[in-house]
Amino acid sequence: MSPTFTVTYLVADPASGTAAVIDPVLDFDPASARIGSGSVEAVLSAAEARGWRIEVVLETHAHADHLSGAKLIAARTGAWIGIGAQITQVQATFAPMFGADDVLPAAGDFDRLLYDGELIALGALAIEVLHTPGHTPACASYRIGDAVFVGDTLFMPDYGTARADFPGGDAHALYRSIRRLLSLPPETRLFLCHDYKAPGRDHWAWETTVAEQRGANIHVHDGIDEAAFVAARQARDATLAPPRLLLPSIQVNIRAGRLPPADAHGVRALRLPLRAGDEVAATLLS
Repeated sequence: MSPTFTVTYLVADPASGTAAVIDPVLDFDPASARIGSGSVEAVLSAAEARGWRIEVVLETHAHADHLSGAKLIAARTGAWIGIGAQITQVQATFAPMFGADDVLPAAGDFDRLLYDGELIALGALAIEVLHTPGHTPACASYRIGDAVFVGDTLFMPDYGTARADFPGGDAHALYRSIRRLLSLPPETRLFLCHDYKAPGRDHWAWETTVAEQRGANIHVHDGIDEAAFVAARQARDATLAPPRLLLPSIQVNIRAGRLPPADAHGVRALRLPLRAGDEVAATLLS
């Protein structure tokens, strides 16, 4: 789970051995700019040990806290990569920031753009796509039977909900997406993309239920209306620092995990757009 506190899921239809990976991680050390495949290799090894064939890689959104391992898994297995169709909005927002003119919209970097209510076959299983925006415009949750993989929309009840202050984020939309998820049967299992261990808890946790969330989520339990949630969410978001890997992650993840193209010297580089206060800008940026 550490250092990005991310949970990657390997889901399979045991009868056919067909498998999907949800939210894979490409290891990245920002101090050395070194990329590693250890987390991807662990998933591939787990599938191989069980005799499962990975045919699908699903992203719940363009993550801001880790680089996606989707392209590496696809290259190794032939799997296709899917994400919520509204990723094009995220690409349009961030590609200019990073000079990412090579970003391929629609069925380019991502093999399939997924729409609300769409069903994806996984052997004898069906994966239902649920559009759950708010954290980002493109957030999708994936429902398989009594299990839903909710990405960053919800955390464990003692930690609350996703932030909604990124470009395109919307606390109102987040509340409605959460209430949609919490309208599912109480026993529905919810699998989370992250856990940050709330104060007082000494163990990692990434599975909860609709009933537990409705009864105990500190931000959005039953009885919290939209106005109260939005006010509290926006107040908390105003205190949060950017994720540690925000800038590296976004420019890789809007490419579905593909690295930026090499320059004329053969160097692949991630860009760090600079911000400067007025006095600094007048001196250094003139």
